[in-house]
Amino acid sequence: MSTTTDPRPEAVTEDAERSVDLAITGMTCASCSARIERTLGKIDGVDATVNLATEKAKVSHPESVSVEDLITSIESTGYGASVIEPEARLAPPTHTPIARRDLQRRAIVASILALVVAVLAMGPWTFAANPWVQWVITTPVVLWAAWPFHRAAYLNARHLASTMDTLVSLGVSAAYLWSFVTLLTGAGESGHYYFETSAVITAFLLIGRWLEARSKDEGRSALTELMDLGSKGVAVQRIDSRTRATTEVILPLDELQVGDHFIVRPGEKVATDGLVVDGSSSIDTSLVTGESLPVDVRTGDTVDAGTVNTSGRLVVEATAVGADTTFASIVRLVEQAQTGKADVQRLADRVSAVFVPAVLVIALLTFVGWWIGSGSATTAIGVAVTVLIIACPCALGLATPMALLVGTSRGAQRGILIKGPQVLEDTRRIDTLVLDKTGTITTGVAQVVDLAAAPGLHPAAVLTAAAAVESGSEHPIARAIVRRAQEKGIRVPTIRDFESLPGSGAVATIKSTRVTVGRSDLFDEVPAELATLERPGTTVFVGWDGIARGTLTVADEVRETSGDAIRALRAEGLQVWLLSGDAEHNATSIAATVGIEPEHVISDVRPQDKHDVIERLQEEGRVVAMVGDGVNDAAAIVRADLGMAMGTGTDVAMESADIVLVHADLESVPRAIELSRETLTVIKQNLGWAFGYNIAAIPLAMAGLLNPMVAGGAMALSSVLVVLNSLRLRRVLPD
Repeated sequence: MSTTTDPRPEAVTEDAERSVDLAITGMTCASCSARIERTLGKIDGVDATVNLATEKAKVSHPESVSVEDLITSIESTGYGASVIEPEARLAPPTHTPIARRDLQRRAIVASILALVVAVLAMGPWTFAANPWVQWVITTPVVLWAAWPFHRAAYLNARHLASTMDTLVSLGVSAAYLWSFVTLLTGAGESGHYYFETSAVITAFLLIGRWLEARSKDEGRSALTELMDLGSKGVAVQRIDSRTRATTEVILPLDELQVGDHFIVRPGEKVATDGLVVDGSSSIDTSLVTGESLPVDVRTGDTVDAGTVNTSGRLVVEATAVGADTTFASIVRLVEQAQTGKADVQRLADRVSAVFVPAVLVIALLTFVGWWIGSGSATTAIGVAVTVLIIACPCALGLATPMALLVGTSRGAQRGILIKGPQVLEDTRRIDTLVLDKTGTITTGVAQVVDLAAAPGLHPAAVLTAAAAVESGSEHPIARAIVRRAQEKGIRVPTIRDFESLPGSGAVATIKSTRVTVGRSDLFDEVPAELATLERPGTTVFVGWDGIARGTLTVADEVRETSGDAIRALRAEGLQVWLLSGDAEHNATSIAATVGIEPEHVISDVRPQDKHDVIERLQEEGRVVAMVGDGVNDAAAIVRADLGMAMGTGTDVAMESADIVLVHADLESVPRAIELSRETLTVIKQNLGWAFGYNIAAIPLAMAGLLNPMVAGGAMALSSVLVVLNSLRLRRVLPD
């Protein structure tokens, strides 16, 4: 008996996940964004986050679902959608739910007409045509000025959905139609009309919507300013194929290609990331990184898009263009944070999703209850309209995204890139901060920190001899010694017969003298004055004829601002730890310099052990933040409750972090914590006001204690207050 096995392996298809950013038009409230999320969420494998303040959606979808399918799904619900191309991130956003000019025009017309109607309705005028005049003046307000509300309500009703616009449209229309029917049925002077209510409510809401749109644009301005930092045109060098002459051609930035050589004159912005191939200058990086002092660059140095050339003429070879530049990555990180949602916002969205249908039911019950209780349908319609108007959840929908929009944009201006809204809540909880030493507390660049010479010998002679020998080496310590000599203006003599001694030092001949630089055991004699010197760092000996003549100590220099930053962190109640692979003597010396207690220093840590250190602290009940800059910090940054990476560090570290500090300065850490906590505070204030407003206002409206016009003004004001409160974050982290 035999069996036959099909040799063909079972086909396995894996639907790869993709991500796309969409610009959404037509949203007016939290119910809109929640509805789009629900619609997209019904598609298998699709996960969407829609942000009302930024009018953008971040959608993850399987490969089997096309972007066109996503857009069609959104459009089927009555909203517009388009793909945000990578290059478009570098241009300020231009779309708004309703054009501000149109809103302004409608608000002005509605306000003028509403004022006239209110005067006619509330004044002592009793002429017979008065209610007909009110109707004539109110009609364009209700039909034209309030059209954006009616249109949005209709589009949603077609799909059996409701939003804030549904409440507004029903409230305004109910007051208008009730009054018109009363007028037609001949109730006459004894009838009560709500024409002024319809007109005034429309005017109030349009003014509120216009102020809200203007304030939201101001909130976007921080990101817009960041985007505007990019260059718009560039002078590119071209070589004539016939004459081989070099000419300059002015091109739009989007036509620049990797490998092109472009010119940056004094005062001009660097068009894209590149490598300086000719010239030297000072670059002002403050607009991008927050660095206050210009950075000197010369041939072989890299420059970033958006920085400004302050002095000399540079020729730069483009190494990245468009969406691949450092500048574009900053914009992406900011947008990523603004599009996401914190847990508090998801709670608000869940409430908003059921809020509008619930209010419609409450308004209907209120109408029936007041009609039965008072016997007056006129009174009942007035109270029901008040409930519809006062309950609009605009403020609830804007509470979190507006604060995130302003806070993260402000952070970007100050070189603090917050990757997501959940980071804000994580920042609030941390009580322990672990700092990597190299590149975080220190500059990460070897510097000569001490120079000593034997009695009778000038220190400059020691530095000259050491630099001459080390000019033949590429070791970091050798480069530090040569750089120090250059800074001192020392002319380094020519050497011959250079010989590297791996692990020990180097030897070379200067004129006729054989000079040795390296460990003390390379010399037959080391004077006591030199042998007993103790300095933090690596000490190399310099000498000839078998005798050590001097020493140079090379160390990773502490950043000037590290001490102040650590004191600020401790003042916030954080326990600060130092994590270093250095020997204990060096690590504790650095810690003492910046104000970290010896018991909070962990030295001799191998790269693979950093993750375990973070885990151990967490097991002790601590909520840990980790700050680092290298590949060896990435695992620890991910393991920490909050990860921060220096922007001058490796891509791996920055990808692993929750917050990227563009400016390589430890002072950015307390500033990032301050910004995160202030933003979270504003979010809580906004949500407290939004929830409190609706909880208090709806019962008052149901009890008949509010006038419909007062309700309209209060609803509009609630949204404006939330936006204005969020804009306070623009004053955080002053210059």
